[in-house]
Amino acid sequence: MAKSADVTKVLKARRTAGRRWKLEDAKARFSEMVRHAREDGPQRVSVRGQDAVVVMSVEEFERLAPAKPRAPFVEFMESLHLDGLDLGREADDGRDVEL
Repeated sequence: MAKSADVTKVLKARRTAGRRWKLEDAKARFSEMVRHAREDGPQRVSVRGQDAVVVMSVEEFERLAPAKPRAPFVEFMESLHLDGLDLGREADDGRDVEL
């Protein structure tokens, strides 16, 4: 009996994986679309009959687009080549405010 449930789940996933949604349906049934994206795989949204975007789980997104390592802050600032730019700050004594 467990095997039958597994087969049913696989067949359902195949029906909804890569499913295409018209924009108006995606807006009206957004929670359902997100649930399908998380459980069944990426969901396409079309605008005027043309695929426009894909909604996918964050896990799928991170698998496809791994985070780039960040450069240390000093290395990043040096890479901007801001030679001659004065980033100094004048003394700040506050400002006068009428009460």
